Amino acid sequence: MTVQRGEFPAVRRDAPYSPARMAAHPERSPARLLAPLALVACAVAVVAIVLSSRSDESSGGAARSASQARTAPATQRQRPAPRRATYTVKTGDTLAGIAEKTGVTVDRLQELNPELDPQALVSGQKIKLRE
Repeated sequence: MTVQRGEFPAVRRDAPYSPARMAAHPERSPARLLAPLALVACAVAVVAIVLSSRSDESSGGAARSASQARTAPATQRQRPAPRRATYTVKTGDTLAGIAEKTGVTVDRLQELNPELDPQALVSGQKIKLRE
């Protein structure tokens, strides 16, 4: 069978996607729209979640702390958190990270712990936070 330029080879009539079969069933199922609609719905849901989480972060958690403040007894709100005397080093801690967590400056930590090597912190090591 030779095919001339500009002609198409013969397609079997029983092929699943033959032009004859496609022409016989020109209507399409409305279900073909479900996948794109589901994709759009998921994208909108993700965007809404991300935007709502950013608004919580930008307010500094004010919405959550305000609701917690209403439910917390008055004695808990007025009592300051007790200052710890020591800090136990955890895996991955740095001296700057410890200073940020505890509210004690790096210089003060080094004054209180002269034997402390900031480059060789060991998990489980105790660090003085105050005298």
